[in-house]
Amino acid sequence: MQGSNRINVLEESETLAITKQVRALRAQGHDIVGLTLGEPDFDTPDHIREAAKAAIDEGFTHYPPVAGIPALRQAIADKYQRQYGVSIGPKNTMVSTGAKQSLLNVIKVLVNPRDEVIICSPFWVSYRQMLKMAEAEVIDLQTQLENDYKPSIVALRQAITPRTKMLVLNSPSNPTGSMYSRAELQALADLLIEHPQVYLLSDEIYEHITYGEEMVSMIEFPEIRDRTIVVNGVSKGFAMTGWRIGYAVAAEWIIQLCDKYQGQVTSGASSISQRAALAALNGPLAPTERMRDEFRRRRDWMAQELQAIPGLKSNHPPGAFYFYPDFSGFFGKTTPTGTTITTIVQLCKYLLFEGNVAIIPGTAFGTDNHARISYAYSMEILEAGIQNLRTALLALR
Repeated sequence: MQGSNRINVLEESETLAITKQVRALRAQGHDIVGLTLGEPDFDTPDHIREAAKAAIDEGFTHYPPVAGIPALRQAIADKYQRQYGVSIGPKNTMVSTGAKQSLLNVIKVLVNPRDEVIICSPFWVSYRQMLKMAEAEVIDLQTQLENDYKPSIVALRQAITPRTKMLVLNSPSNPTGSMYSRAELQALADLLIEHPQVYLLSDEIYEHITYGEEMVSMIEFPEIRDRTIVVNGVSKGFAMTGWRIGYAVAAEWIIQLCDKYQGQVTSGASSISQRAALAALNGPLAPTERMRDEFRRRRDWMAQELQAIPGLKSNHPPGAFYFYPDFSGFFGKTTPTGTTITTIVQLCKYLLFEGNVAIIPGTAFGTDNHARISYAYSMEILEAGIQNLRTALLALR
């Protein structure tokens, strides 16, 4: 007995797999410090929780419209007018069960088998797997730490062919924390004008987790707005990961296709969660700003700590809550138990089983020399994790 071909070629999320492994080791009595999850360690703000409680008390517990409750769709449209000066309507918005579903909706309704889709390595773990589900041909455009993990326009131009259907962009980026400037995004828009068959799928879920750099949305470029799809949500910026609300903003005809597809998959997202998301988008941003300021403090501390480890190379991320260091300086070294480290997967296993610290190997994100370290944890956990990391790395000979 075995599953279908489509599920057999699909890989498990390495982030979730390692997190499960950490939990299992802890259950066996091991004192593992996990720096793996991309989840704010903050509670959902009070005014959002109160909105959800009110929805329950009012009996707002029935099937919602597939594309989202009208008030939330209007609030999303209002947000883009308020924040980016772009005039769209609720028919340009679509609510889903998390931004992950929004991304998959868009891919499944626009991408055909054997269409080429460009993703830039390092990429978020699920992009490649979602494209496998759509039977697309993934074009993996490698980037370098020296360029802050961003591709050049020359490299992008060379990657586009007549078969290219979509380019997936993520700014701020998971796993690198890199962001694109307005000038860089304008150059990208200018390039895509030359290729009218290419859709741009812009994942902007970390828009509120930025540290001084201007957050620019791809929806701001009118010349390609008709084939730009922005995906966002409330998980990261409002500490609402468990509420599972994401959304897409796109041309009305694309939204209609997503509505049709989602109607056969999950139907509408949780009515109670949608009322909570409405309170988030229409409410004060002070809790988000306090959370962001704490993440900035952690980032600055961790940057100094990582820089002080000989052989480790890292960028200084302007957004999200991750570092993505290059660990290749430790390849070829030997562990205290006599194992020679030759790959990032080996190194991460050594760190986990002998160093008692869990990070995610870069193979999950499309690169071979790096690993992702999340600082979406308390300073107490970060201090313990970085101490374990430093001790284990310095023990290599």
